[in-house]
Amino acid sequence: MDRKTFLKTGLFSLAAGSTLSASETQSSFPSVVGFNHLPPDSPEKIMDNLILHKANTRGHANHGWLDTHHTFSFASYYNPERMQFGVLRVLNDDIVQGGMGFGTHPHDNMEIISLPLQGDLEHKDSMGNVQVIRQHDIQVMSAGTGIYHSEFNRNPDQAVNFLQIWILPNKKGVSPRYDQMSFKPEDRHNRLQQILSPDPSDDGVWIHQDAWFHLGKFEIGKEVTYQSKKHGNGVYIFVLSGKLTVNGQELETRDGLGIPTPKTIALNMTAASEFLIMDVPLS
Repeated sequence: MDRKTFLKTGLFSLAAGSTLSASETQSSFPSVVGFNHLPPDSPEKIMDNLILHKANTRGHANHGWLDTHHTFSFASYYNPERMQFGVLRVLNDDIVQGGMGFGTHPHDNMEIISLPLQGDLEHKDSMGNVQVIRQHDIQVMSAGTGIYHSEFNRNPDQAVNFLQIWILPNKKGVSPRYDQMSFKPEDRHNRLQQILSPDPSDDGVWIHQDAWFHLGKFEIGKEVTYQSKKHGNGVYIFVLSGKLTVNGQELETRDGLGIPTPKTIALNMTAASEFLIMDVPLS
């Protein structure tokens, strides 16, 4: 099976899961773990310049219960020029309708981050976790040797919007783990708030990768600079709302910008803006 066929069949059926109503979440977890991500057999083409992904160029699918945009190749969206940015493999912008969700499906050897932007999402997994993640929370799973989980919108009359982010780990076969934290939105007002790192003792959740995530919410006219945390990392900026310039490049809501060789990154708000900075290894 070639890569494109795999993306259109196996990846979608495993990653998206079957659509189930909220009353169908009590199914038992299977014992066999399968693959639901693409091994990166060819590296992303990264040049010494900016990589711009405009919001309207993302992959898009509307399944009724799920309206989703893909920054990188995923499910039925395949673009050989958009396989990943370094170890950042998946950046999905998902809207799940009320009472619906992702059925039980497997993951392995992937760091999986969920960032709710609106609404509530209930999570159940084969480790016994049953949790609800809400706006201003972050959830992380180290899939490692293999997990099963499901995600459902428990509110019948309100959609949930969340970012689903997959990071390739720096070690395989680890014991699966789950973590979740809540953050004060005022702590990102006109400053950067760290929400993820490789260090369990640092601010935010942690993953098996030399990656750092920051959220920022800034007023119009404000400026902030960012420097990559580690040599060899690139920086990917995803605009949640608003309008800003990054090293002179104009960005709007849901645009993404990859900076493969970051030095000092200057962000200038031309409107009130909220954004996510992902500082990740390029290999």
